[in-house]
Amino acid sequence: MKQSEQKHTSIFLSLVLRHQPSAAGILLDRHGWANIDELIEGVNRTGRYFLDRRTLEEIVANDAKQRYSISADGTKIRANQGHSVKVDVDLTETEPPEYLYHGTAERFCESIRTEGLKSKTRLYVHLSKDKHTATAVGKRHGKPVVLTVSSGKMYRDGYKFYLSVNDVWLTKYVPVGYIDYETEVSAK
Repeated sequence: MKQSEQKHTSIFLSLVLRHQPSAAGILLDRHGWANIDELIEGVNRTGRYFLDRRTLEEIVANDAKQRYSISADGTKIRANQGHSVKVDVDLTETEPPEYLYHGTAERFCESIRTEGLKSKTRLYVHLSKDKHTATAVGKRHGKPVVLTVSSGKMYRDGYKFYLSVNDVWLTKYVPVGYIDYETEVSAK
């Protein structure tokens, strides 16, 4: 399979496993797992993509963001985080570092200043452990801005944080008072 075809298949897998399982005619269990054989059959049934077990394993292994996990018995797959469909990916509450970072686009800053960081269509707000990663996330949405979140203070104040298996920090909401706008960093 060509690299570009594999990339398009990976994007489709992300859609199916995080947002729209019906696009491949499959169901996710309550923990977000999909049966691999059913997923492969469903993806191929669309007629737009080709997927076999080897290609699926290559996509999982080579995904730079480590978006997917395969179950220990090798029969199921799921997205590690980023879901808009209601699933419980068995996250364990974890104490965050003192500061985390959120990459966004400049055009969203005004609403963030009044509403804080909301999960919107996803189950959680995504935060990064470093400014470099947050900048890369922000670039996907426009002119990037990196916001500093006082995650340690939030945690001490009773807010819950989770660390996904691919090192993305997750929380339900970041109120305005925990966001440091004085240290906004616009990346070029």
